[in-house]
Amino acid sequence: MKSKREIVPLILGLLVVCASAGNKQHPLKSKIPYMELKYCDSKIKNTIKELSGDSSLDYSVYPRSIAKNEKKWNCVRAKREEWCSGFWPGILWYDYENTHDSTILHHAEKYTESLKFISECPAYDHDLGFLIYQSFGNGYRLTHNEAYKKVLLRTADTLATLYNPKVGTILSWPRERKPQNWPHNTIMDNMINLELMFFASQNGGNKRLYDMAVSHAEKTMKNNFRPDYTSYHVAVYDTISGQFIKGVTHQGYSDNSMWARGQAWGIYGFTMVYRYTHDKRFLDFTQRITDAYLKRLPKDYIPYWDFDDPSIPNAPRDASATCIVASGLLELSTYLPYQESRKYRNAALKMIKSLSSRKYESGRRNNSFLLHSTGNKPAGYEIDASIIYADYYYIEALTRLRKMNIR
Repeated sequence: MKSKREIVPLILGLLVVCASAGNKQHPLKSKIPYMELKYCDSKIKNTIKELSGDSSLDYSVYPRSIAKNEKKWNCVRAKREEWCSGFWPGILWYDYENTHDSTILHHAEKYTESLKFISECPAYDHDLGFLIYQSFGNGYRLTHNEAYKKVLLRTADTLATLYNPKVGTILSWPRERKPQNWPHNTIMDNMINLELMFFASQNGGNKRLYDMAVSHAEKTMKNNFRPDYTSYHVAVYDTISGQFIKGVTHQGYSDNSMWARGQAWGIYGFTMVYRYTHDKRFLDFTQRITDAYLKRLPKDYIPYWDFDDPSIPNAPRDASATCIVASGLLELSTYLPYQESRKYRNAALKMIKSLSSRKYESGRRNNSFLLHSTGNKPAGYEIDASIIYADYYYIEALTRLRKMNIR
Protein backbone atom coordinates (compact mmCIF):
# COMPACT_ATOMS: atom_id res chain seq x y z
CA MET A 1 0.00 0.00 0.00
CA LYS A 2 1.25 3.47 -0.84
CA SER A 3 1.93 5.88 2.02
CA LYS A 4 0.26 9.28 2.37
CA ARG A 5 3.50 10.89 1.19
CA GLU A 6 3.22 8.96 -2.08
CA ILE A 7 -0.56 9.36 -2.48
CA VAL A 8 -0.88 13.15 -2.18
CA PRO A 9 1.40 14.07 -5.11
CA LEU A 10 -0.39 11.39 -7.18
CA ILE A 11 -3.79 12.89 -6.35
CA LEU A 12 -2.57 16.39 -7.14
CA GLY A 13 -1.22 15.17 -10.45
CA LEU A 14 -4.65 13.73 -11.29
CA LEU A 15 -6.24 17.03 -10.33
CA VAL A 16 -4.02 18.97 -12.71
CA VAL A 17 -4.92 16.59 -15.53
CA CYS A 18 -8.65 16.79 -14.77
CA ALA A 19 -8.60 20.58 -14.46
CA SER A 20 -6.64 20.91 -17.69
CA ALA A 21 -9.14 18.75 -19.52
CA GLY A 22 -12.05 20.74 -18.14
CA ASN A 23 -13.63 17.58 -16.73
CA LYS A 24 -16.29 17.52 -14.03
CA GLN A 25 -15.11 17.24 -10.47
CA HIS A 26 -13.12 14.08 -9.88
CA PRO A 27 -14.13 12.09 -6.76
CA LEU A 28 -10.56 12.28 -5.47
CA LYS A 29 -10.46 16.08 -5.59
CA SER A 30 -12.10 16.62 -2.25
CA LYS A 31 -9.31 14.71 -0.52
CA ILE A 32 -6.44 16.91 -1.70
CA PRO A 33 -6.43 19.94 0.59
CA TYR A 34 -7.89 17.98 3.51
CA MET A 35 -5.05 15.47 3.59
CA GLU A 36 -2.46 18.22 3.58
CA LEU A 37 -4.34 20.35 6.10
CA LYS A 38 -4.49 17.34 8.41
CA TYR A 39 -0.73 16.99 7.99
CA CYS A 40 -0.30 20.69 8.89
CA ASP A 41 -2.52 20.31 11.95
CA SER A 42 -0.39 17.43 13.23
CA LYS A 43 2.77 19.50 12.74
CA ILE A 44 1.23 22.47 14.55
CA LYS A 45 0.36 20.31 17.55
CA ASN A 46 3.87 18.84 17.57
CA THR A 47 5.29 22.37 17.50
CA ILE A 48 3.12 23.39 20.46
CA LYS A 49 4.47 20.40 22.39
CA GLU A 50 8.01 21.33 21.40
CA LEU A 51 7.55 24.94 22.47
CA SER A 52 5.95 23.88 25.76
CA GLY A 53 8.81 21.63 26.77
CA ASP A 54 8.55 20.77 30.46
CA SER A 55 6.71 23.97 31.34
CA SER A 56 3.84 26.12 30.12
CA LEU A 57 4.01 28.02 26.85
CA ASP A 58 5.68 31.42 26.75
CA TYR A 59 3.37 33.27 24.39
CA SER A 60 5.95 35.98 23.73
CA VAL A 61 8.30 33.51 22.00
CA TYR A 62 7.63 32.58 18.37
CA PRO A 63 9.08 29.90 16.06
CA ARG A 64 11.01 31.36 13.12
CA SER A 65 13.18 28.77 11.35
CA ILE A 66 14.86 25.39 11.56
CA ALA A 67 18.35 25.14 10.13
CA LYS A 68 19.24 22.42 7.67
CA ASN A 69 19.76 19.07 9.40
CA GLU A 70 18.44 20.41 12.72
CA LYS A 71 15.21 19.26 14.35
CA LYS A 72 14.04 22.09 16.62
CA TRP A 73 12.68 25.54 15.93
CA ASN A 74 14.94 28.54 16.32
CA CYS A 75 12.64 30.87 18.25
CA VAL A 76 12.58 34.63 18.59
CA ARG A 77 11.04 36.91 21.17
CA ALA A 78 8.37 39.30 19.96
CA LYS A 79 9.72 42.76 19.25
CA ARG A 80 9.11 45.38 16.60
CA GLU A 81 12.44 44.57 14.92
CA GLU A 82 11.45 40.90 14.42
CA TRP A 83 9.31 40.85 11.28
CA CYS A 84 8.36 37.15 11.34
CA SER A 85 6.46 36.98 14.65
CA GLY A 86 3.02 37.42 13.07
CA PHE A 87 3.22 34.27 10.97
CA TRP A 88 2.92 31.72 13.78
CA PRO A 89 -0.34 33.13 15.17
CA GLY A 90 -1.51 33.45 11.56
CA ILE A 91 -0.85 29.73 11.06
CA LEU A 92 -2.82 28.98 14.23
CA TRP A 93 -5.76 31.05 12.97
CA TYR A 94 -5.79 29.12 9.67
CA ASP A 95 -5.60 25.83 11.55
CA TYR A 96 -8.52 26.89 13.74
CA GLU A 97 -10.47 27.89 10.62
CA ASN A 98 -9.96 24.42 9.20
CA THR A 99 -10.35 22.32 12.37
CA HIS A 100 -12.57 24.39 14.72
CA ASP A 101 -10.33 23.09 17.51
CA SER A 102 -10.95 25.17 20.65
CA THR A 103 -7.44 24.48 21.97
CA ILE A 104 -5.91 25.89 18.79
CA LEU A 105 -8.20 28.93 19.14
CA HIS A 106 -6.89 29.48 22.67
CA HIS A 107 -3.28 29.43 21.49
CA ALA A 108 -4.07 31.68 18.51
CA GLU A 109 -5.62 34.25 20.84
CA LYS A 110 -2.74 34.15 23.30
CA TYR A 111 0.00 34.46 20.68
CA THR A 112 -1.91 37.24 18.92
CA GLU A 113 -2.43 39.20 22.13
CA SER A 114 1.32 39.09 22.81
CA LEU A 115 1.90 41.22 19.71
CA LYS A 116 -0.47 44.00 20.77
CA PHE A 117 2.35 46.15 22.15
CA ILE A 118 3.74 46.56 18.63
CA SER A 119 0.64 48.52 17.66
CA GLU A 120 1.41 50.96 20.46
CA CYS A 121 5.00 51.71 19.37
CA PRO A 122 6.28 54.18 16.75
CA ALA A 123 6.91 52.59 13.36
CA TYR A 124 10.28 50.84 13.20
CA ASP A 125 9.85 49.88 9.55
CA HIS A 126 7.26 48.67 7.01
CA ASP A 127 6.88 45.21 8.56
CA LEU A 128 3.98 46.32 10.75
CA GLY A 129 1.70 44.70 8.20
CA PHE A 130 3.40 41.31 8.45
CA LEU A 131 3.38 41.50 12.24
CA ILE A 132 -0.16 42.71 12.82
CA TYR A 133 -2.29 41.80 9.80
CA GLN A 134 -1.27 38.12 9.70
CA SER A 135 -2.08 37.84 13.41
CA PHE A 136 -4.82 40.32 14.33
CA GLY A 137 -6.13 40.47 10.76
CA ASN A 138 -6.79 36.74 10.55
CA GLY A 139 -8.13 36.82 14.09
CA TYR A 140 -10.60 39.57 13.24
CA ARG A 141 -11.64 37.82 10.02
CA LEU A 142 -12.63 34.73 11.98
CA THR A 143 -13.93 36.16 15.27
CA HIS A 144 -15.00 39.76 14.51
CA ASN A 145 -13.43 40.72 17.82
CA GLU A 146 -13.71 44.53 17.97
CA ALA A 147 -10.56 44.75 20.09
CA TYR A 148 -8.63 43.21 17.19
CA LYS A 149 -10.12 45.76 14.81
CA LYS A 150 -8.93 48.62 17.02
CA VAL A 151 -5.39 47.25 16.94
CA LEU A 152 -5.53 46.98 13.13
CA LEU A 153 -6.75 50.56 12.70
CA ARG A 154 -4.20 51.96 15.12
CA THR A 155 -1.37 50.08 13.43
CA ALA A 156 -2.42 51.23 9.97
CA ASP A 157 -2.15 54.84 11.17
CA THR A 158 1.32 54.07 12.52
CA LEU A 159 2.40 52.52 9.21
CA ALA A 160 1.15 55.64 7.44
CA THR A 161 3.74 57.73 9.31
CA LEU A 162 6.36 56.18 7.00
CA TYR A 163 4.56 57.45 3.89
CA ASN A 164 6.41 60.19 1.98
CA PRO A 165 3.97 62.21 -0.16
CA LYS A 166 6.83 63.56 -2.30
CA VAL A 167 7.74 60.03 -3.32
CA GLY A 168 4.31 58.48 -3.07
CA THR A 169 5.44 55.35 -1.24
CA ILE A 170 6.08 54.05 2.26
CA LEU A 171 9.67 54.19 3.48
CA SER A 172 10.55 50.53 3.99
CA TRP A 173 13.81 50.64 5.94
CA PRO A 174 14.61 53.85 7.82
CA ARG A 175 17.73 52.12 9.13
CA GLU A 176 19.18 51.72 5.62
CA ARG A 177 19.02 55.39 4.61
CA LYS A 178 22.54 56.38 5.66
CA PRO A 179 24.60 53.17 5.57
CA GLN A 180 23.34 52.18 2.12
CA ASN A 181 22.87 55.76 0.88
CA TRP A 182 19.24 54.94 0.12
CA PRO A 183 17.51 58.21 1.14
CA HIS A 184 14.01 56.79 0.64
CA ASN A 185 13.85 53.07 -0.10
CA THR A 186 10.83 50.99 -1.04
CA ILE A 187 11.21 47.23 -1.17
CA MET A 188 9.05 44.68 -2.96
CA ASP A 189 8.08 42.99 0.33
CA ASN A 190 6.28 46.21 1.27
CA MET A 191 3.48 45.36 -1.18
CA ILE A 192 2.12 42.85 1.34
CA ASN A 193 1.81 45.48 4.07
CA LEU A 194 -0.58 47.54 1.95
CA GLU A 195 -3.37 45.16 2.92
CA LEU A 196 -3.36 46.60 6.43
CA MET A 197 -3.94 50.09 5.00
CA PHE A 198 -6.62 48.95 2.56
CA PHE A 199 -8.42 47.08 5.33
CA ALA A 200 -8.32 50.05 7.69
CA SER A 201 -9.59 52.48 5.05
CA GLN A 202 -12.64 50.28 4.47
CA ASN A 203 -13.35 49.46 8.11
CA GLY A 204 -13.61 52.80 9.85
CA GLY A 205 -10.08 54.11 9.41
CA ASN A 206 -8.89 57.22 7.62
CA LYS A 207 -9.83 57.20 3.93
CA ARG A 208 -6.40 58.65 3.11
CA LEU A 209 -4.93 55.23 3.84
CA TYR A 210 -6.57 53.89 0.67
CA ASP A 211 -5.00 56.65 -1.44
CA MET A 212 -1.59 56.03 0.12
CA ALA A 213 -1.80 52.31 -0.61
CA VAL A 214 -2.85 52.90 -4.23
CA SER A 215 -0.07 55.44 -4.75
CA HIS A 216 2.46 53.03 -3.28
CA ALA A 217 1.29 50.26 -5.63
CA GLU A 218 1.41 52.58 -8.65
CA LYS A 219 4.95 53.76 -7.88
CA THR A 220 6.10 50.19 -7.23
CA MET A 221 4.58 49.10 -10.54
CA LYS A 222 6.46 51.90 -12.29
CA ASN A 223 9.87 51.77 -10.60
CA ASN A 224 10.45 48.35 -9.02
CA PHE A 225 10.16 46.51 -12.35
CA ARG A 226 12.25 46.32 -15.49
CA PRO A 227 10.82 46.35 -19.04
CA ASP A 228 10.74 42.51 -19.00
CA TYR A 229 8.55 42.58 -15.83
CA THR A 230 11.22 41.17 -13.54
CA SER A 231 11.65 43.05 -10.29
CA TYR A 232 14.22 45.01 -8.39
CA HIS A 233 14.16 44.23 -4.72
CA VAL A 234 14.65 47.89 -3.77
CA ALA A 235 13.67 51.14 -5.46
CA VAL A 236 15.71 54.11 -4.22
CA TYR A 237 14.26 57.62 -4.30
CA ASP A 238 15.39 61.14 -3.49
CA THR A 239 13.63 62.07 -0.25
CA ILE A 240 13.20 65.75 -1.12
CA SER A 241 12.29 65.71 -4.81
CA GLY A 242 10.68 62.26 -4.87
CA GLN A 243 12.77 61.40 -7.96
CA PHE A 244 13.47 57.71 -8.62
CA ILE A 245 17.23 57.18 -8.44
CA LYS A 246 17.89 53.49 -9.10
CA GLY A 247 16.80 49.91 -8.60
CA VAL A 248 19.06 47.68 -6.49
CA THR A 249 18.98 44.47 -4.49
CA HIS A 250 19.42 43.64 -0.84
CA GLN A 251 18.64 39.92 -0.72
CA GLY A 252 19.01 38.91 -4.37
CA TYR A 253 22.06 37.78 -6.33
CA SER A 254 22.65 41.13 -8.04
CA ASP A 255 20.96 44.43 -8.82
CA ASN A 256 19.87 43.06 -12.20
CA SER A 257 18.79 39.57 -11.16
CA MET A 258 15.31 38.26 -10.38
CA TRP A 259 15.24 37.34 -6.72
CA ALA A 260 12.56 34.65 -6.47
CA ARG A 261 10.83 35.76 -3.30
CA GLY A 262 10.86 39.40 -4.42
CA GLN A 263 8.95 38.47 -7.58
CA ALA A 264 6.65 36.34 -5.42
CA TRP A 265 5.83 39.28 -3.15
CA GLY A 266 4.92 41.25 -6.26
CA ILE A 267 2.60 38.55 -7.65
CA TYR A 268 0.81 38.12 -4.34
CA GLY A 269 0.78 41.83 -3.55
CA PHE A 270 -0.64 43.12 -6.82
CA THR A 271 -3.31 40.41 -6.76
CA MET A 272 -4.34 41.69 -3.33
CA VAL A 273 -4.31 45.30 -4.57
CA TYR A 274 -6.71 44.33 -7.35
CA ARG A 275 -9.01 42.71 -4.78
CA TYR A 276 -9.35 46.01 -2.94
CA THR A 277 -9.35 48.40 -5.91
CA HIS A 278 -10.93 46.46 -8.81
CA ASP A 279 -8.56 48.51 -10.99
CA LYS A 280 -7.82 46.47 -14.11
CA ARG A 281 -4.36 48.02 -14.42
CA PHE A 282 -3.28 46.00 -11.43
CA LEU A 283 -4.87 42.80 -12.72
CA ASP A 284 -3.14 43.13 -16.10
CA PHE A 285 0.17 43.91 -14.43
CA THR A 286 -0.11 40.93 -12.12
CA GLN A 287 -0.50 38.63 -15.11
CA ARG A 288 2.59 40.10 -16.76
CA ILE A 289 4.85 39.69 -13.75
CA THR A 290 3.40 36.23 -13.12
CA ASP A 291 4.18 35.15 -16.68
CA ALA A 292 7.75 36.44 -16.28
CA TYR A 293 8.07 34.20 -13.21
CA LEU A 294 6.36 31.10 -14.58
CA LYS A 295 8.30 30.91 -17.83
CA ARG A 296 11.61 30.59 -15.97
CA LEU A 297 10.61 27.97 -13.39
CA PRO A 298 12.33 24.57 -13.18
CA LYS A 299 10.26 21.52 -14.08
CA ASP A 300 9.11 20.95 -10.49
CA TYR A 301 7.84 24.55 -10.20
CA ILE A 302 10.08 25.32 -7.19
CA PRO A 303 12.43 28.21 -8.05
CA TYR A 304 16.07 28.56 -7.18
CA TRP A 305 16.47 31.33 -4.63
CA ASP A 306 17.43 33.71 -7.45
CA PHE A 307 16.65 32.96 -11.08
CA ASP A 308 20.01 34.39 -12.18
CA ASP A 309 22.38 32.71 -9.75
CA PRO A 310 25.19 31.39 -12.01
CA SER A 311 25.60 28.32 -9.78
CA ILE A 312 22.23 26.90 -10.92
CA PRO A 313 21.46 23.93 -10.82
CA ASN A 314 23.58 23.74 -7.66
CA ALA A 315 22.00 26.82 -6.08
CA PRO A 316 19.55 26.43 -3.18
CA ARG A 317 15.82 26.42 -3.87
CA ASP A 318 13.25 28.62 -2.19
CA ALA A 319 10.05 26.81 -1.25
CA SER A 320 8.81 29.96 0.51
CA ALA A 321 8.57 31.77 -2.83
CA THR A 322 6.50 28.87 -4.17
CA CYS A 323 4.09 29.00 -1.24
CA ILE A 324 3.56 32.75 -1.69
CA VAL A 325 3.00 32.42 -5.44
CA ALA A 326 0.72 29.37 -5.14
CA SER A 327 -1.53 31.18 -2.71
CA GLY A 328 -1.52 34.31 -4.85
CA LEU A 329 -2.31 32.41 -8.05
CA LEU A 330 -5.28 30.62 -6.51
CA GLU A 331 -6.74 34.02 -5.73
CA LEU A 332 -5.72 35.49 -9.09
CA SER A 333 -7.50 32.65 -10.89
CA THR A 334 -10.82 33.75 -9.38
CA TYR A 335 -10.65 37.14 -11.14
CA LEU A 336 -10.08 35.96 -14.70
CA PRO A 337 -11.97 34.40 -17.63
CA TYR A 338 -11.93 30.61 -17.85
CA GLN A 339 -8.86 30.02 -20.04
CA GLU A 340 -6.63 32.43 -18.14
CA SER A 341 -8.03 31.26 -14.82
CA ARG A 342 -7.23 27.63 -15.65
CA LYS A 343 -3.67 28.53 -16.61
CA TYR A 344 -2.84 30.12 -13.25
CA ARG A 345 -4.87 27.66 -11.21
CA ASN A 346 -3.05 24.73 -12.78
CA ALA A 347 0.30 26.38 -12.15
CA ALA A 348 -0.66 26.74 -8.48
CA LEU A 349 -1.69 23.07 -8.33
CA LYS A 350 1.63 21.99 -9.78
CA MET A 351 3.39 24.04 -7.12
CA ILE A 352 1.33 22.47 -4.34
CA LYS A 353 2.01 19.03 -5.83
CA SER A 354 5.75 19.59 -5.50
CA LEU A 355 5.51 21.18 -2.07
CA SER A 356 3.51 18.19 -0.78
CA SER A 357 6.04 15.67 -2.09
CA ARG A 358 8.57 13.69 -0.10
CA LYS A 359 11.31 16.06 -1.27
CA TYR A 360 9.78 19.22 0.21
CA GLU A 361 7.62 18.15 3.14
CA SER A 362 9.56 17.82 6.38
CA GLY A 363 8.05 14.45 7.30
CA ARG A 364 9.75 13.16 10.44
CA ARG A 365 12.76 15.42 10.09
CA ASN A 366 11.33 18.34 12.07
CA ASN A 367 8.06 19.99 13.10
CA SER A 368 7.78 22.49 10.26
CA PHE A 369 5.55 21.82 7.27
CA LEU A 370 8.25 22.24 4.63
CA LEU A 371 11.96 22.08 3.89
CA HIS A 372 14.21 23.94 1.42
CA SER A 373 13.46 27.63 1.84
CA THR A 374 16.06 30.37 1.57
CA GLY A 375 15.87 33.42 3.80
CA ASN A 376 18.80 35.75 3.08
CA LYS A 377 21.54 34.09 1.08
CA PRO A 378 23.77 37.18 0.64
CA ALA A 379 23.80 37.61 4.42
CA GLY A 380 24.40 33.88 4.89
CA TYR A 381 21.48 32.86 7.07
CA GLU A 382 18.41 30.61 6.78
CA ILE A 383 19.75 28.89 3.67
CA ASP A 384 18.04 25.61 2.71
CA ALA A 385 16.04 25.87 5.92
CA SER A 386 12.49 25.47 7.17
CA ILE A 387 11.07 28.98 7.61
CA ILE A 388 7.86 30.06 9.31
CA TYR A 389 6.57 32.26 6.47
CA ALA A 390 6.81 29.36 4.03
CA ASP A 391 4.54 27.40 6.35
CA TYR A 392 2.16 30.36 6.67
CA TYR A 393 1.61 30.77 2.94
CA TYR A 394 1.46 27.01 2.46
CA ILE A 395 -1.45 26.59 4.89
CA GLU A 396 -3.08 29.69 3.39
CA ALA A 397 -2.81 28.20 -0.11
CA LEU A 398 -4.29 24.91 1.10
CA THR A 399 -7.12 26.75 2.83
CA ARG A 400 -7.88 28.68 -0.34
CA LEU A 401 -7.83 25.47 -2.32
CA ARG A 402 -10.25 23.87 0.13
CA LYS A 403 -12.70 26.73 -0.39
CA MET A 404 -12.56 26.64 -4.20
CA ASN A 405 -15.01 24.73 -6.37
CA ILE A 406 -12.21 22.55 -7.77
CA ARG A 407 -11.34 21.08 -4.39
